[in-house]
Amino acid sequence: MRKRAELKKPGSASNRLNVRRKSLYDQAYEQVRNEILSGKLAIGDILSRRRLAARFKMSFLPITEALKRLEVEGLVESLPRIGTRVRIPNEQSIRDNNVIREALESQAARLCAQNITDAEKEELTRSAHHLDELQKICAVEPQDSRFLFSVNTYHLQFHLRITELAQSPGLYHAIEREHVLIFSWLHDLAAHRFVQPEGFHTRLAEALCSGDPEVADSAMRAHVRNGLPQVLERLSKHNGEDIWRLRGVKS
Repeated sequence: MRKRAELKKPGSASNRLNVRRKSLYDQAYEQVRNEILSGKLAIGDILSRRRLAARFKMSFLPITEALKRLEVEGLVESLPRIGTRVRIPNEQSIRDNNVIREALESQAARLCAQNITDAEKEELTRSAHHLDELQKICAVEPQDSRFLFSVNTYHLQFHLRITELAQSPGLYHAIEREHVLIFSWLHDLAAHRFVQPEGFHTRLAEALCSGDPEVADSAMRAHVRNGLPQVLERLSKHNGEDIWRLRGVKS
């Protein structure tokens, strides 16, 4: 709190207002984003500013700014006669996301295998095993959205940790900027893909800890490709976009 006070101009009402507005924008962004990623707001759901403002006890302004940011990031979309809704992906966008993710994460895997220390190997192996255990529970209790959200958050952090271990800040920022892990999370959620193969992340960690960039690269590519057929199959079984509207939200 003391550090924040030092950054503000003493006695500036406009500055205090700007800090408050920024805080509200961030809150609105995080709350809407988290509801999308937890499945409370499903793919295709209409996003009513009035309802969101009432739910989060905010004015329209921070909600509007949050939705604009989410639209830039690709999580929501605005269409004539429809309004703003959680973005409905098509087959090409899902394939494109996987291609970009595979390219970025396979390079991260190669660099991780080259640079990882013995202590980091132990850390990554423990995290992978813990993640596999958590995902076993998700398969049994897929309706627990809060737990599923926490596990998916842990999953995202596990993959970002691999990129950190690659010791390439530019690659880390590219993965964050492209939102490839977020889109994969969203597609898995929409396709109800809660079950992973036995030891899915433990085997990946073993490859990353092998010290062989080729082994790590191959394992990561297989890892990224694993869920694609299931997501695309769900898409192909239905005509039009309605398949992704898992639960309607009236405007």
